[in-house]
Amino acid sequence: MLKRWTILTGMLLAALMLASTAYAHVTVNPAQSTQGSYEVFTVRVPSEQEGFTTKVEVRIEDGVEISRVEPKPGWIHEMESDANGKVTSVSWTAEGDGLAKTEFTEFRMQGRVGEETTSITWRAYQTYSDGSVAEWTGGEGSDMPASVTLVQPRPEGAGTDSHGHVIVPSDAESASGEKQAAPAASNWSIYLSIAALIIAIAALALALGRGRASK
Repeated sequence: MLKRWTILTGMLLAALMLASTAYAHVTVNPAQSTQGSYEVFTVRVPSEQEGFTTKVEVRIEDGVEISRVEPKPGWIHEMESDANGKVTSVSWTAEGDGLAKTEFTEFRMQGRVGEETTSITWRAYQTYSDGSVAEWTGGEGSDMPASVTLVQPRPEGAGTDSHGHVIVPSDAESASGEKQAAPAASNWSIYLSIAALIIAIAALALALGRGRASK
C-alpha cells in the first residue's frame, strides 16, 4: 500500500510540475498579425530555474524587419545585423543579477511584417547565471517550443494609417461577412498538462476508495 501511495504521489507531483511549466516559456506577442503591418512585438520572459536569468536573445527570421528596440531599465540591448543591414537578432543582457526564479519581465521591439509572410517563428535563447542556456526553439507540442506569430493576408483594398496599422475598408469587411477571427495560439502543452493532472487525481481518488473498501 505504501508503494502504491508513493507511485501515485509521484504521478501527481509530476503532473503539477508539468502544468506549471507549460506556461513558463518565452513568448512573443501578438500571436497574430497582418501582412505588411507595423507591430510592437512584446517578448515575455519568465525565469524558471535556480539562479538568475541574465540574458535573453531572440533570433529574427526573414519574414519580419525589426527596426527599433525599447530601452529597458537594468538591461543592455544589442541588435545584430547581416551584411545587408537586416537585423538578425536582438538580445538583452542584465546589468545586475537579472531575473530570479519567481520573476518575469517583458521586452519590446518594433518592426514590419513582410508582405508575403504567413508566420513568424521566434527562436529564443535564455541564459542563466550558471551558464546554462534554455533554447526555446522547438516545434509545436515540444517541451521547449518556439513562440509563433500567425500572419494573415492583407485584405483586398486595405491601406495603412500614419502609424503603419492596416486599415480594412468597411466594404471589405461586409463582403466577408465579418472580421476574420484570430486563430487560437497553440496550447497543446497546456492541454496535455491538464489531462495528466486529471488522470493523476482520478488515480489517487481510486486508490483512496479501494483503501477504504478493504478496511
